[in-house]
Amino acid sequence: MKQKTWPARSDGSRFLSLPLSKIKGPKFPTRTSTRQIRFYTTRPSDGQDFSALPYDVLTKIAASFSLQNLRAASLVCKSWSEALKPLREAMLLLHWGKRFKHGQGGVRPNLDKALDSFLKGAARGSALAMVDAGLIYWELGHKDKAVALYHKAAELGDPAGQCNLAISFLQAEPPNLMEAVTWLYKASIAGHVRSQYQLALCLHQGRGVNCSIKDAARWYLKAAEGGYVRAMYNVSLCYSSGEGLVRSNQLARKWMKRAADRGHTKAQFEHGLALFSGT
Repeated sequence: MKQKTWPARSDGSRFLSLPLSKIKGPKFPTRTSTRQIRFYTTRPSDGQDFSALPYDVLTKIAASFSLQNLRAASLVCKSWSEALKPLREAMLLLHWGKRFKHGQGGVRPNLDKALDSFLKGAARGSALAMVDAGLIYWELGHKDKAVALYHKAAELGDPAGQCNLAISFLQAEPPNLMEAVTWLYKASIAGHVRSQYQLALCLHQGRGVNCSIKDAARWYLKAAEGGYVRAMYNVSLCYSSGEGLVRSNQLARKWMKRAADRGHTKAQFEHGLALFSGT
């Protein structure tokens, strides 16, 4: 059976991520954390006055909120409800932008209208809309505009924006590796699985950071546990070779099968070979 090989640090072809224009799943980066933010709907017993929070601070905090969390925050007090009105409007524009982009909900695909909706949402402060507008700009070849929007979303704490900004730094000529790793780490600790996988690649290949197979394997495993298929395949290689993780044929087979079951073609091939050979 053909020997499995790890990527060379120069290119890492076996571990490359998808280009920004080919992100799998939904057509915009998804948020991987299901953690919900809890808000008081009445003034707490310590007498803290939430309405005293400056509007600009509040809107920056809420810029990357999901619709559910934004609605919850709007119920805290009348002051918050008024301050967050632009972001609630941005959510509606974001919704229509997705419908125009993908031709959903009885409308025909229209990229111009989608971009217009996303930009209007971004102007109202939504980091989510900034990312979606950036994706369209990237697909149209306007990378400078895309990166500017990714940067705004990243500074507002949006993990998808941080991930896309980091990848744009990795793909730049010349690449800005240290800046890329900085943003990947921020998104990774927030639980963004694609960022965790990309950070693992950088650690594995020594791009922008000292090469560390052990740390790379740790982030591969986090991304795999979060459902990232390419990370599942790499975790299997780590377990089968004993690089970064304690060697375990059982765990290697488990992760290879998981990647194969989710459509990873190399995993399907290698899992099939293992079944055929009885290993």
